[in-house]
Amino acid sequence: MGIQFGNLIKGKEISLRDLKGKKIAVDTFNTLFQFLTMIRDRQTGEPLKDSRGRITSHLSGLFYRTAKFIENGIKPVYVFDGEPPRFKKIVVEQRRAIREEAEKKWKEALDKGEKEKALKAAKMSSRLTTEMIDQSKELLKYMGVPVVQAKTEGEAQCAYMCKNKVVWASASQDWDSILFGSPKLVRNLSVSGKRRVPGRDAYYELRPEIVESEEVFSRLGLKREQLIVVAMLMGTDFNEGIRGMGPKRSMTLVKKEKTLKNVLKIHDIPNAEEIYDLFLNPPGVDVKVESSPVDPEKIRKFLIDEFEFSPERINKAVKNLEKHKPSKHSLGNWIK
Repeated sequence: MGIQFGNLIKGKEISLRDLKGKKIAVDTFNTLFQFLTMIRDRQTGEPLKDSRGRITSHLSGLFYRTAKFIENGIKPVYVFDGEPPRFKKIVVEQRRAIREEAEKKWKEALDKGEKEKALKAAKMSSRLTTEMIDQSKELLKYMGVPVVQAKTEGEAQCAYMCKNKVVWASASQDWDSILFGSPKLVRNLSVSGKRRVPGRDAYYELRPEIVESEEVFSRLGLKREQLIVVAMLMGTDFNEGIRGMGPKRSMTLVKKEKTLKNVLKIHDIPNAEEIYDLFLNPPGVDVKVESSPVDPEKIRKFLIDEFEFSPERINKAVKNLEKHKPSKHSLGNWIK
């Protein structure tokens, strides 16, 4: 879910072509959730499934979107979450309860014929399973795309890699990357394109945007340490926010009080020091990012034979992927 900064932070709109030649660390869990949320039947809210009832929305989004990245010269590196911090368990349980409630509302709305409500509830019921994660890793392997396993939060690892110049930027819909110390954040990378206006028969163009952390701190008049405290007051993936503390009120308070220590004299935030330290000093794994050749036959066997994707669409995408994917002789471009 991430931190909801709303209109507090603005990015600069770019195109996929602007990222040509750039190595981007992708927050994979965030991205897969986007696919599971978006790729659904508009009438029933059901995700894509094969004849055995297995959900395939995540594989569809991951394959076609990754192929599009490569076509545009982008070098994605998918980072998977590790073990969540101890103090995240409460938030995880709350989200599970929200998904279960959404699933009930989804079925109720369908029974009443309320399609818009059903679709909204269906999206909120999305869940990412261990099986889906393993399937995603397998597909990326066949596509020859690097995969990195984080110690804990995927965004923390993305930020660590970006800070150490292993990649050019982090990519996520959440703002947490900035708090974790990523110098650059690309938003809307996995969801760019035409999007339907909720409740209306109209569309708009959603474009990728680049956010420079130093510009954010300068514009807000806050240090990174202070923006972390602002986020904690509002609520993060690791703590509930303080009731009534939105972006503006939180920022005003932090500018006045300056430090976490002073803010804690006014508001009690459970596990505050641990959460603050996680953001400020995120754990990271030193990795050597390497690509490998695309394996067309394994992609076809996996997506067409195993999960019943359209042979025509997959074959067309695979041929296009082969045209743009680095060969064995050009793998050095991935690790410079």
